Amino acid sequence: MKFTCQRFVVLWAILMILAPCCTHAAGPAPILLWPDGAPGAQGTEEADQPSIRIYAPPAEKSNGAAVVICPGGGYQILAYDHEGAQVAQRLNESGITGIVLQYRLAPKYRHPAPLQDAQRAIRYVRSHAEQLNVSAHRIGVMGFSAGGHLASTVSTHFDIGKPDASDPIERVSCRPDFSVLCYPVITLQGEYAHQGSAKNLLGDQVTNAELLENLSNQTQVRDNTPPAFLFHTNEDKGVRVENALGYYAACVKHNVPAEFHVFQNGPHGVGLADGDPGVGEWSTALIAWMRSNGFLFEGKRSAASGSITLNGQPLRWGSITLLPENGNAPTAWSMVNGGKFSIPAFRGAAVGKCQVMIRNMGGLDPRPSIEKSVIVSPPELTVIVADSAAQNEFQFQLEPKTP
Repeated sequence: MKFTCQRFVVLWAILMILAPCCTHAAGPAPILLWPDGAPGAQGTEEADQPSIRIYAPPAEKSNGAAVVICPGGGYQILAYDHEGAQVAQRLNESGITGIVLQYRLAPKYRHPAPLQDAQRAIRYVRSHAEQLNVSAHRIGVMGFSAGGHLASTVSTHFDIGKPDASDPIERVSCRPDFSVLCYPVITLQGEYAHQGSAKNLLGDQVTNAELLENLSNQTQVRDNTPPAFLFHTNEDKGVRVENALGYYAACVKHNVPAEFHVFQNGPHGVGLADGDPGVGEWSTALIAWMRSNGFLFEGKRSAASGSITLNGQPLRWGSITLLPENGNAPTAWSMVNGGKFSIPAFRGAAVGKCQVMIRNMGGLDPRPSIEKSVIVSPPELTVIVADSAAQNEFQFQLEPKTP
């Protein structure tokens, strides 16, 4: 017995020494969305008090973009780490503020409580934009699985604020500026519905046809729905890829800017999928999409057009890229056909100084003209993109490079 006790004391001492190394960081402190009690609250426990935790990048790295993140869990639990905190920290690497939402869950709470929480989170961030060092018009929402359903719900069920509200936060719009839907639940009806999420969200109302239609968000996309980035996998049997496909198709129908990535492999709930050479690239694609849509910078962009000659002849077939000095600003690109190019404003060049990169992609004849696409512009070639498209008519006369 004496030997056993000694071993216990030694083991206890070792654990105390190692404890600081093994303890998980608590992360940012929660901010209650309704300090005086959420609407419909049934108590004062943590589960009754929706909150956000703000993961901010270093101030010198911040670009002003912010994303409210809704972890998944079938509206019954929250996958807070791999679909929340870890994602926020990944966004921080690109200068984006990540805000993880703890929303109310079944069986204690049903619709509309989660939607109220998501709407309130967006209002809170927008009304506190200056204090949080973010832009009030570059606040997105992201969701995974059932959290993706919540993100798509707040993207299709929003208002511009209540001007006469006594609470100043409620006077602010809850419309996200963009949405990121990750293997999302979208529909609550039909063969591709996720029945568990529907049951947890609606409870006894799960057979209410009107409510099911209203919350099957592919039916709710309109012309003013925020731009969307979606990814899913073919392998996912928990939530079928047809969910994301339906939302994307609705965006296309209503001319809502959208990008959809379908990866072959990956089960449901992959999170960041770090280490997977396929689906693990989705976060890289997301940052590229955010940059190309201008969500990572505060400046303006403008249309540009013009002509290009090479050796005195129109560049028959090629491309032109306008690279901004600000690495967070969008890069503008266009095909060149018969020496002409045109870049529309919605994917236009960032106003300011841009490096010009022109590629010769060969002719249109059924015979080879060059071995590969080659850059034919000198590295010092730059232009100043003006705020007015009328001033962005450029002519480039390129001469052959000397050996």
